[in-house]
Amino acid sequence: MNAYFDNSATTKPCKEAVNAAKKAIEECWGNPSSLHQLGLEASDELKKARKQISRLLGVNESSFFFTSSGTTANNTAIFGAYEKLRREGNRIVTTAIEHPSVLEPVKRLEAMGCEVIRITPDENGKIREEDLFESINQNTILVSCMAVNNEVGSILPVNRIRAAVKRAGAPALIHSDCIQALSKIQINPKAIDADIYTVSGHKIHALKGVGGIYLKSKGIIKPYILGGGQEQTIHSGTEATPAIMSFGAAAEDALNVSANSEYVKKLKNRLIDGIIDIPCVKINSPEDAIPYILNISILGLPSQPIVNLMSEKGIYISAGSACKMGHRSPVLTAMGLSPERIDSAVRISLSRFNTEEEIDYLINAIKEAAEKYGKKQR
Repeated sequence: MNAYFDNSATTKPCKEAVNAAKKAIEECWGNPSSLHQLGLEASDELKKARKQISRLLGVNESSFFFTSSGTTANNTAIFGAYEKLRREGNRIVTTAIEHPSVLEPVKRLEAMGCEVIRITPDENGKIREEDLFESINQNTILVSCMAVNNEVGSILPVNRIRAAVKRAGAPALIHSDCIQALSKIQINPKAIDADIYTVSGHKIHALKGVGGIYLKSKGIIKPYILGGGQEQTIHSGTEATPAIMSFGAAAEDALNVSANSEYVKKLKNRLIDGIIDIPCVKINSPEDAIPYILNISILGLPSQPIVNLMSEKGIYISAGSACKMGHRSPVLTAMGLSPERIDSAVRISLSRFNTEEEIDYLINAIKEAAEKYGKKQR
C-alpha cells in the first residue's frame, strides 16, 4: 500500500488538471501572445484559467497575474514593493517563520541597507498581534506575513496588519504568502486584507511551474521580472500554458473549501487520536492549526531515519520544508523547541484525496517506529 502525506511539498495533479494540461499540449500549444488562431485559442484558455483561480481567491480577475512559481511570485512581491516605496521608508517587517522564498529576498534587502524586523512566534508557532503593532512604525514600507505556516500549519494574524499600519501612519504595503492557504482556508480580501497575495499551482493539485500574484491595484509594485511585457509587465516571459490551464482546472475543482476542510479535519483528528497516547510522540502543531498539516516528533529517532522508515513502507512524509533541506528547521527553532524535539520532527501533510485507510496505515507505522526506536520516556 502507498500513502502520500507530503502534500505541503507538492500535490499529485488531479484528474481535471491533467486533462487541462493535455489539452494545452495537444490542442492549445500556440504562444498566447501570437495574433493568429492558435495564439488566440491559447490566450482564451489563459483568460479562462485566470477567471477560475480568481474565483477561488475571491478577487477580480483583472488583478491576478501568472508567474512561473510561488517563489518568483514572492520575489516579485518583495522586490517590487521595495522598488516602489524605497524613498518613503526603510523598515521591512516580517516573521521568523516565513518560507525561504520570503526570508532570502528580505535578507538581500537587509544587506542593501534596509532595517528588517523579524517577529518570532510563541511556542505554538503563532505570531502575537501586539508584536505586529510594536514592530510597524511610520518608516515601514513593507509587511510580509504568510497566511499559513508551511511546517506546523499555524494561522497567522494577517487580517490585523492593516490596523497596525494605519495606527503607525506607515506607507507600507501588506504582502501575504498564501501558498499553503489557497483552497484550505478563505483568503478573499474580506478574510485577509492584504495588498498582495502570492499563490502556487502545484500546492493545490495542479502542475509545477506556475504561480500567481494578486495586486490590489496594478501600480503598487514595480515589475521585477523584465522582458517582453507579458502579464501586463508584472511577470514577463512566455506563459506556461499547460501549467496555467492545469492551475485553473485544479482551482475550479477545489472551490468547495469548507467541505474539503471538514473532511480533512476528520482525517487529522483520526490520526491524532491514534498517536496521542504513544509515550515518545510529541505534537508540535498548535491545536487550531489548519487540518492539512500536522508536525510531530518521535523522540529518540532523528527526522530523516523516520522519513526513510516510512518510505520503505510506501508512506511519504517530510522532515520539514522541501525548500530548505539539510538544515535544522528555522520554524521549530524560532518556536523555542528543544534540539532533541526539533531533530526528531516530521511533517505530515494531508489532502482531500487521502483516505481513512491510509490514515490507519500511517498510525500503525508510527506506532511500530516508536516502539522499536523511540525514546521510552517523555
